[in-house]
Amino acid sequence: MRKLQPNLTQVDPVWHRICAEAEEAVAKEPLMGGLIHAGILHHKSLEGALAYRISMKLGSAEMSEQILREIADEAYRTSPELIEAARADIVATYDRDPACHRLMKPLLFFKGYQAMQAYRLAHWLHERDRKDLAFFIQMRTSEMFGVDIHPAAKIGKGIMIDHAHSIVIGETAVVGDNVSMLHSVTLGGTGKEDDDRHPKIGDGVLIGAGAHVLGNIKIGNCSRIAAGSVVLQEVPAKKTVAGVPAKIVGEAGCSQPSLTMDQILKSVM
Repeated sequence: MRKLQPNLTQVDPVWHRICAEAEEAVAKEPLMGGLIHAGILHHKSLEGALAYRISMKLGSAEMSEQILREIADEAYRTSPELIEAARADIVATYDRDPACHRLMKPLLFFKGYQAMQAYRLAHWLHERDRKDLAFFIQMRTSEMFGVDIHPAAKIGKGIMIDHAHSIVIGETAVVGDNVSMLHSVTLGGTGKEDDDRHPKIGDGVLIGAGAHVLGNIKIGNCSRIAAGSVVLQEVPAKKTVAGVPAKIVGEAGCSQPSLTMDQILKSVM
């Protein structure tokens, strides 16, 4: 007798929950049915939905949605770490953003999440010496989302960018895992030098709205940068800095500032 092999179905709790939320949303608001079916329910996996979403947002008369969809499909098929990072980013957004009550919201509506996945695709292309395509995606991401991340920058997973307007991350910047930042953050250089000139952000860092971190400086793990600060010098791990120029004003306040999202500065008087 021929031995039957078990039929195992891959378990993806993040995707299954997104689909359940999508079905509930369509039942509640039928007018959203076309968008939600096209963006979620017509796909078999998160990678399929992401490839579709990125292509629809970035497609233009210069490059069609179909071409971008094929590029994204290839990237997700050959580099599973991209979709692992996408899952980590969507869970990070759900966990840390108090305005995010469903996992489907970042996928459909949050430009910070969508821009981060577009950057990841551009970085994938850049690493394979397909630089012109990478720069095209960078350009379209900046035009569509107001987020300008150089495709050569190195960014970890579990990233949450809240509101995400006017984010700038330079070519030689490095961002660790589980970092949270708010709108109008700049990780930039300080001049026209053409070498390693951008910040190195450690794991678990929280960067407040409008903060600017400039130059090839290290921001230590689990540190906290107050809103509106201009950081020009290295920041030790687990410290809070604030001001223009930024100075150490105390401890980070907890072991994981990027997870708690606590931006209140305790008095140091």
